[in-house]
Amino acid sequence: MTVDGNGDKAVFRRAAAEHMDKVLSVLDEAAGWLEARGVSQWPSRFEAAWVEKALTRGETWLVEIGGKVAGTVTVDWSDPLWADLGGPAGYVRRMAVRRWAAGLGSVILDWAGDIALQRGANALRLDCVNSNRHLRSYYEAQGFVHRGDVPVGGAPGQRQDDGPVTRVSRYEQALTRRRAADRAPGLGESGFVSLP
Repeated sequence: MTVDGNGDKAVFRRAAAEHMDKVLSVLDEAAGWLEARGVSQWPSRFEAAWVEKALTRGETWLVEIGGKVAGTVTVDWSDPLWADLGGPAGYVRRMAVRRWAAGLGSVILDWAGDIALQRGANALRLDCVNSNRHLRSYYEAQGFVHRGDVPVGGAPGQRQDDGPVTRVSRYEQALTRRRAADRAPGLGESGFVSLP
């Protein structure tokens, strides 16, 4: 799938420990941009310890356009915030794009949905701080349905058993087997280029 005026495709590369600085750079740029706009979605800076486990498990990806890192996303397969809803699902976390790649979010969400389908999931789920109306509207425009608000311990963007409580809005998108068939031919089953 091309994502810019040059015809460049989004290339998804699994991040490893040696890519920690690149992942944190994208996250920190997005966090700073949000903070400058008064949005309390994430902390102003990310610590390596917050992303290290997902990186080690191979759940974090870097997204490149034209050979440059344009974004990052983590997709994993369980979340206690969703314990009341059953069924196999993929969970999107820490999705961020560099400002020059604005618009890449919808490509990342499509890719995550295809990856979740390949793993046998029937839903793609994510959450955001309840007060982030812009992001909530964005997810709804992408086909996600609001599935209730829940309290989370810790500062925005963190998941802790103690500390301040943040209310987050949960969103879910039903996945269908038709998704992969709708992708452009020649780019593989998922319509994206994914590299190890």
